[in-house]
Amino acid sequence: MTRLHIQIPLRWSDFDAYAHVNNAEMLRILEEARIEAFWRPDDGEGSGAAVMDARPGAEVNVVIARQELEYLAPIPYMRAPVDIEMWIARIGGASLEIGYEVYSPTGVVPRVLFTRAATTLVLISATTGRPARIPDSQRAAWLPYLGDTVAFARRS
Repeated sequence: MTRLHIQIPLRWSDFDAYAHVNNAEMLRILEEARIEAFWRPDDGEGSGAAVMDARPGAEVNVVIARQELEYLAPIPYMRAPVDIEMWIARIGGASLEIGYEVYSPTGVVPRVLFTRAATTLVLISATTGRPARIPDSQRAAWLPYLGDTVAFARRS
């Protein structure tokens, strides 16, 4: 399995009064990484996994059905972007689960794992509003990134 590495810079507004990334901002950070990794850019440049079309008029929309995050350490202010490792944890008929591990910036020693997360996405037909099957072309593009489900440490 291949993992995608997406670098997401932190914004000053991501931090709260406790001087670490706010939990609600973590959802935005994961969203930015997800868009970078899986949505096809207009210029055609992107990762091999970037096969979703999010332009206006697209035939399929993508909605979030579920998100789970496990905070392992607070993310302090850093000027270098955090390194988000991403993979496909499950591919279903009309849904997929994305796994994430958010690490300290590339090259920082020791490497710190800050957050584990999973997001379940459902593809929805823009015309009917009903789930849309994942096309074979997308499924094939994502197979190299298919790995294990997220191993949450504190799940009872």
